[in-house]
Parts: sequence; structure tokens; C-alpha cells
Amino acid sequence: MVIETVILAPAFMLFVALIFMAGRVTIAQQAVEAAANDAARSASIARTQSEAEASATSNATSTLNNQQLDCVATTVTVDTTGFSAPVGTPAQITATVSCEVPLSDLALPGVPGSHTVTATVRSPIDTYRGR
Repeated sequence: MVIETVILAPAFMLFVALIFMAGRVTIAQQAVEAAANDAARSASIARTQSEAEASATSNATSTLNNQQLDCVATTVTVDTTGFSAPVGTPAQITATVSCEVPLSDLALPGVPGSHTVTATVRSPIDTYRGR
């Protein structure tokens, strides 16, 4: 019985740690998608390109903080070229949010210290709104 416990206990602990890792990455993916969605939406209702970029970055950071996601590094990229399209032409804003999720505290052999999660969302700009 003791030999079975000695053999199976590390395998069980490794399995539990893998479940924690998968859960952390999945929760991070959902939070990053929500942040990208908020960033794209807030940028698409802004009036200028500079306002759109600032609003998107602010909203993405705020959403990640509200989700209590601790990122090693966060990157918010906003494509605001849709603002240069003439009125009456369909245009869109693209927001990409990346978060480097720490995994080093799980102490799993063969697992890197972090995993980068990225989400990209597009949001249309009102076709007939003045730009």
C-alpha cells in the first residue's frame, strides 16, 4: 500500500497542477477576449483617432483589472485606419489585446514560465457619422 501511494501521489499532484494551469489559461483567455471587445467598442464610438486609441487602451486595461487578471506584460494595439475612410464608406476598428499569463508559480516540469494569450476583435464605425 505504501509503495502504491509513493508512486501514485506525485502523478496525482502533477495531474492537479495541470488542471490548475488549464484553468488559469482558460480564464485568462476569456478575460483578454472581454478586454479586446471593450477596447474595440470604445474605440469605434470615439470621434478621433487619438481619442479612439486612448479610450481603447484605457478600457482594455480597466477590464483586465476588473477581471483580476495578473499579467506579466500587457499589450493593447488598436488599428484606427477606419477613421480615414470617407463618410458613407463602411469602416471598422480592430483591437488586439495580449496578456502574458504567469505559470512559473505552478512549478510544473517542462512548463514555460508564462503563456501569452491574445484576442482580436473588430467593431464597425457608424457609416454615416462624421469623422
